[in-house]
Amino acid sequence: MARIIGIDLGTTNSLVAVLEADGPRVLTDPQTGARLLPSAVAFQPDGDVVVGARARELAGERPLDTILSVNGTKINDSRDLARQIATFSPGTKVEVKVLRAQREQTIGVTLGSMPTNLELAKADSLKPTTSAMSDAEIMQAIGAPGVPPEGRFFPDTYAYSKGSADVAVLSRAYRAMQRRLESAWAERTPDTPLRSADEALTLASIVEKETGRAEDRSLVAGVFVNRLRSGMPLQTDPSVIYGLGEAFDGNLRKRDLQADTPYNTYLRAGLPPTPIAMPGKDALMATVRPAATKALYFVARGDGASVFSESLADHNRAVNKFQRGTARNTEP
Repeated sequence: MARIIGIDLGTTNSLVAVLEADGPRVLTDPQTGARLLPSAVAFQPDGDVVVGARARELAGERPLDTILSVNGTKINDSRDLARQIATFSPGTKVEVKVLRAQREQTIGVTLGSMPTNLELAKADSLKPTTSAMSDAEIMQAIGAPGVPPEGRFFPDTYAYSKGSADVAVLSRAYRAMQRRLESAWAERTPDTPLRSADEALTLASIVEKETGRAEDRSLVAGVFVNRLRSGMPLQTDPSVIYGLGEAFDGNLRKRDLQADTPYNTYLRAGLPPTPIAMPGKDALMATVRPAATKALYFVARGDGASVFSESLADHNRAVNKFQRGTARNTEP
């Protein structure tokens, strides 16, 4: 099993490396051929972390893979890759298709440690003005006092001059999300059960995490909107995992589903108290204008796509067909 081990949202050509048994591989942008590698971090097979110039040197020694898709979603350039990877949490399992030695290969990837929203400020060449601040203090500094940081920064590539203050970049990312959210909320359907733009942001973060294929995004949103409208629990694993925090070891167990946190959408009705990830523009729009569907359930097919069902009986049949032999299934 390969493992994505780094992401840097602060620079254009600085995204991910993949750790495999024989060492880290370097990915390339499918359009430009530019190397996509952590600007100052590399991970050795034994888990040792290498930083600075040696990290760049190590990455330069590795074979190059061109990344083609993540969970069935086509990757056109480094910005696409940043948006896709930034929406996943550590421990999430995804399928990455790469071009390796002129042959397409699909590798199973478990996401390793990645920056949180506020770790955007740790990008290379930024002036570290927030290193001693708490999350609450940083939100105060960017003009959003009392606002939880999760989900409040738009996932994108931000260009900046060397020596720019980290808080300035964070402020730009925050304002970008506010603009995207306000624009999406203005286009919401009249019958949405969502009561505010903040609720739309929270649900969009779940839609982002639950969507394996772009074509399914509006249907995934439709399922959750139908559940909210009918009073059914959302029963979404990513929210449970978020609530577990560092206690989550990459394997979601029955006892985890019974752990009562504010984010356990199996035990608690409605939306979790905050977003659980950074949704992109497409997830925001799918949430406010979901597909017209009666589906209340979906299950992963194993190829990035999902099967949607209106009844529990149909859903159980889909689970038996596509998930038989797996340890458990807890998707809506």
